[in-house]
Amino acid sequence: MAKISALKQPNTFCALDGYDPGKFYCELLGDSNQPDATIAPLWQCLETSELSILKQRASDAERELFNLGITFTVYTEKDAIDRILPFDVIPRVISASVWAKVEAGVKQRVKALNLFLHDIYHERHILNDGIVPAQLVLSNSCYRPEMIGLDLPCGTYIHINGTDIVRDRQGEMLVLEDNGRSPSGVSYVVENRHLMQRAFPDLMQGMNIRPVSDYGKRLLGKLREVAPTGVDDPCVVLLSPGIYNSAYFEHVFLAREMGVTLVEGGDLFVENDRVFAHTINGLVQVDVVYRRINDDYLDPTAFNPTSMLGVPGLLRAVQRGRVTLANAIGTGVADDKAIYAYVPRIIRYYLNEDPILASVETHICGEPGGLAHTLANLDRLVLKPVGESGGYGIVIGPKSSKSELEDAAAKLRADPGNFISQPMIELSVSPTLVEQGARARHVDLRPYAITGRDTWVLPGGLTRVALKEGSLIVNSSQGGGTKDTWVLAGDQ
Repeated sequence: MAKISALKQPNTFCALDGYDPGKFYCELLGDSNQPDATIAPLWQCLETSELSILKQRASDAERELFNLGITFTVYTEKDAIDRILPFDVIPRVISASVWAKVEAGVKQRVKALNLFLHDIYHERHILNDGIVPAQLVLSNSCYRPEMIGLDLPCGTYIHINGTDIVRDRQGEMLVLEDNGRSPSGVSYVVENRHLMQRAFPDLMQGMNIRPVSDYGKRLLGKLREVAPTGVDDPCVVLLSPGIYNSAYFEHVFLAREMGVTLVEGGDLFVENDRVFAHTINGLVQVDVVYRRINDDYLDPTAFNPTSMLGVPGLLRAVQRGRVTLANAIGTGVADDKAIYAYVPRIIRYYLNEDPILASVETHICGEPGGLAHTLANLDRLVLKPVGESGGYGIVIGPKSSKSELEDAAAKLRADPGNFISQPMIELSVSPTLVEQGARARHVDLRPYAITGRDTWVLPGGLTRVALKEGSLIVNSSQGGGTKDTWVLAGDQ
């Protein structure tokens, strides 16, 4: 347990009183379980902050989030589907040296996955050489034959990527999964920082923190880099499914931060294989579309004919090289949970390098050995459906009842190809403000990488926190919250 400062006022209950990370690695205290010089100003401020006052300030901050419209949508809640993403005022701090490894590992991973996507839609060397099973790729529901043979600007398929990273009990950073289709959450990274600057400047005093507010400018620059050949001043738009989408706030936020037009499918049309947008200034030709719509709904003439969200003819414009989609159609193969197990081999195959960031051991239940191991050890493993996201469908064996495990086993036997399993990682914790004070809660990290000609990683990313005691599910749809993530500019 951390030491109590001599500056604490007598007869007051302060935020850090009683904080104990227990057996877990603490993100704020590190290996020694004691505050060091890099976080001394923050620790001292928290240690001398009266709990009741800090809780009131936190409540005021959450009210401000709601008033600003910084919400997300939960479709399963019939009474109030729009709510704020719970925000914890105690930040997660990452040292410069740790961040350097995370940043390098994310860049390496994104580079390899882009090479993988180009290859499977072209020569298929990695499949022919047996590094990744061809059936796993070619029968994948996210594999799009329409993309075969297309050469994309800069060879970039995944323009925006979110890499989910956890830290185990020994403090090792592990990649839990890749998100290369349409990762969400980056708006909360920037808004969390702005909120901290407005409402908790005292916590930031004396801390040399790298900024995150230039994300929109950086993103626009990378999207302009991948415009079709010959376009000198590309027009970029953000394509949203509309106001009822769970991430609509983020779509509005990113369009504003980039200074581009937010459009829906009905605002765009294709003529002579070129994409145009109806704007308040008239018709504008569009060169790059940052789309937040899934592949199936992008073009009703090519994919789902019932889609009212997409743009008829959009795929043809892509195939003719007249418009760039970010992310590209068919990127979902690369972040499939079964493909995840092969990413270390993918990195070695294309880059001739060992992975900088390790992956979690993964058993593919579609393979006989993986299925047998999972069924025999279901009570000790985490079972994940390949096609789900947001924490839905996950079965945490050590925390499940006998009936829940029996039900999971039945689903697994009925459709083994839809599942993977992994050992349960004892996620690191971070002090989190709850009713009783600062208590240990499990966290993960999603750094965001944006790629055009090269890759830039936003310093920090989204720290998600499981607010329920003992819970390992950090997803917002499952009751999780967020923290501001501070990457220090130097190990002070």
